[in-house]
Amino acid sequence: MDSTQELIRKINILKEKKDAVILAHNYQTKEVQEIADFLGDSLDLSRRAAELKNKVLVFCGVHFMAETVAILSPSKTVLLPDMDAGCPMADMITSEKLMHIKLHKPDAAVVCYVNTSAEIKALSDICCTSSNAVDIVNSLEEKEIIFIPDRNLGSYAATRTKKKIILYDGYCPTHQHILPENITEAKTLHPEAVMLVHPECVKEVCDKADFVGSTNGMIKYAAQSDKNEFIIGTESGIIHRLEKENPGKKFYPAAPHLVCPNMKKITLEKIYLALENMQYEIKVPDHIAKLARKPIEKMLELNQIKARYLASQKL
Repeated sequence: MDSTQELIRKINILKEKKDAVILAHNYQTKEVQEIADFLGDSLDLSRRAAELKNKVLVFCGVHFMAETVAILSPSKTVLLPDMDAGCPMADMITSEKLMHIKLHKPDAAVVCYVNTSAEIKALSDICCTSSNAVDIVNSLEEKEIIFIPDRNLGSYAATRTKKKIILYDGYCPTHQHILPENITEAKTLHPEAVMLVHPECVKEVCDKADFVGSTNGMIKYAAQSDKNEFIIGTESGIIHRLEKENPGKKFYPAAPHLVCPNMKKITLEKIYLALENMQYEIKVPDHIAKLARKPIEKMLELNQIKARYLASQKL
């Protein structure tokens, strides 16, 4: 096996040769984050990928994220360095289960968290991410919302809307691992620290937080805060980026072992092999991609409308 520096050198050569860029989620390992051209959360990376002119996109994340990129960039080659990098939460909802719910709630809109397969997105009215779930729910005309698959994010949104939220019983095992007693212990150990947690955490954990938001939301909060200590209630991979971008500030995981094993399946060696052999290409069948693109684009359009409104308020 090549040394780390040799792998990096080879990867950079292949990137230039094949007109490729590397996109990495905030939960990736330190080494993968360091070699990435772009870091971000699900929404960030999906938008960035659609804007890029490069022919090859190496996506360092999990399968549903790479699918979303492929749907929004049909003319580009999207590579996932490890085909086994899946998402347990995404696997908790199937098209059969969703169709059953829709049959019994025909007047409800389906809000689909991006942590789902393309097939599930194709059956949904609109997508959302952890950063815009509340805005998406409130933007819809329907009074009833079927929120899939994350019961915790759906519960968080339900406390910030007058709409009736029909929750599906899905969850992220990593965030579910964070317990209220972990928060109490972390605050005891670090009494001056600000508590930042992801809305995929259970309600009791979110209720104890100073800030609840997406990974990018946490990154912005930490950068803008005048505080110097933070307890981070999400996958531990983000702490590398937080420390790098905020020298002098300290970041502590909210609980031990906050590691998503699927996110950590991507390695430098697998990125090199992905570029060398053009593996593993993520392709979404045309008929599914066509249907799945609509709820994704609807979400992105609403985000743009909000961004333009916020910009106008600053004038």
